[in-house]
Amino acid sequence: MAAVVAITGAARGIGRAAAAELIADGARVAIGDLDGALTRRVADEIGAAGYELDVTDEQSFRRFLDAVEETHGPLDVLVNNAGIMTVGPLVGEDAASVARVIAVNLGGTVTGTRLALEKMLPRGRGQIVDVASASSWVTPANLAVYTASKHGVLGLTDAVRAEVRGRGIAVTAVFPNVVATDLAAGTKPLRGESISPDEVGRAIADAVRSRPAEVYVPRSLSRILRLPRSLPARARAVVWRTLGVDRLYGDVDPNARAGYMQRIGGGRR
Repeated sequence: MAAVVAITGAARGIGRAAAAELIADGARVAIGDLDGALTRRVADEIGAAGYELDVTDEQSFRRFLDAVEETHGPLDVLVNNAGIMTVGPLVGEDAASVARVIAVNLGGTVTGTRLALEKMLPRGRGQIVDVASASSWVTPANLAVYTASKHGVLGLTDAVRAEVRGRGIAVTAVFPNVVATDLAAGTKPLRGESISPDEVGRAIADAVRSRPAEVYVPRSLSRILRLPRSLPARARAVVWRTLGVDRLYGDVDPNARAGYMQRIGGGRR
């Protein structure tokens, strides 16, 4: 593989793991994240190019993608990985935190996809990989804003895939269960244990090679998430209650999340 790959939110967690896996596969990788110094240090460690990036700022995103092409050549793959999460009842959410989650998770994915397609469509090749979430399919209480943003990413990914069909562009959605990163600190997975960032990174690298429409991590998650969506609302709610989805974020350890919340600037009113 000699693909040119750009990954957002890649100084930590899933993004860093995906970058390392893709580099091991022979890709030329550029990573972007808010903390420019950390991003450049991580890039040096794994053999990538590192850039400061704010996915909520269109000009910052444009500079990032332009720099990637200047350094490595035409962009083949954009991995929209940057994301943040707040937990708690919607009524208690700080308005600025709500706006920030939507701006990063959904707005950043919209902006990145649009700017990347401007480069890819004239060449008739490329791939967009959107890191969504198991929460793109379920509706857990106390996770309304994050869930809304990830449902939006699923809708965006499906709609863009329809727009570019037959034009040489693959559009892939990745749906991990709870991943053992700072974002999920103090929370629990829907089924089993939390998965590692390396597992998701490997799945993303495999997706760049095979260009599927959807990837579930673990694969068994597909059955749990997809089948209930075909049921009427009341029946679907019964299934989610039976699986414990409604209780997933009702017992979260705020102390375990304190450092992460401080870093992302999140808060409760």
